[in-house]
Amino acid sequence: MSSEPLASILTRRRSYYELQNSVPVSDAAIEELVQLAVRETPSAFNSQSARTIILYRAEHQRFWDLVLTALRKIVPANAFSPTEAKINSFRAAYGTVLYFEDWSIIETLQEKLPLYAKEFPVWSSQAAGMLQLAVWAFFREAGVGASLQHYGNLVEKEVRAAWGIPPAWRLIAQMPFGAFTSEPQEVPQVLPLSERVRVFG
Repeated sequence: MSSEPLASILTRRRSYYELQNSVPVSDAAIEELVQLAVRETPSAFNSQSARTIILYRAEHQRFWDLVLTALRKIVPANAFSPTEAKINSFRAAYGTVLYFEDWSIIETLQEKLPLYAKEFPVWSSQAAGMLQLAVWAFFREAGVGASLQHYGNLVEKEVRAAWGIPPAWRLIAQMPFGAFTSEPQEVPQVLPLSERVRVFG
């Protein structure tokens, strides 16, 4: 990891969709970056409820095949071609990080601290989002492109069966990653920052 300012790293983080079946770093380096993010991302009451699985090669492709099969059941056949192309673009990448939250930890905290019971799922989502951003930014700093996807509601049962995932783990996001050859187009800011950031005092 470099000592580059965080602002510069976050500025370069983008959604990369045209990914290749390669990365400019080793698998061990990928795993170290994910481990670093998991270790250093804060969570409410230090719950450490985040869980991740890294899929490479055939296992990565297997996941996106599950997604494609699930989508085939709900997307009309005459409109399926764009959907298939999109999923195949993720499948063409080098690997995928699956993000889970261990709901048994959240439920235990709800029982121990009933005053905050309704908040723990919210705090879990906040911690999960921070983890995803951290991995995303670390990947980009290492020259690895990624995007964040959400198909867990379609394949969670199949994922549990395929990789022996504990029942308490809830699949919340997927991050295909790989090498990229070009930068994505800049996304215009729809709302001015003056409407999104207010200052008093």
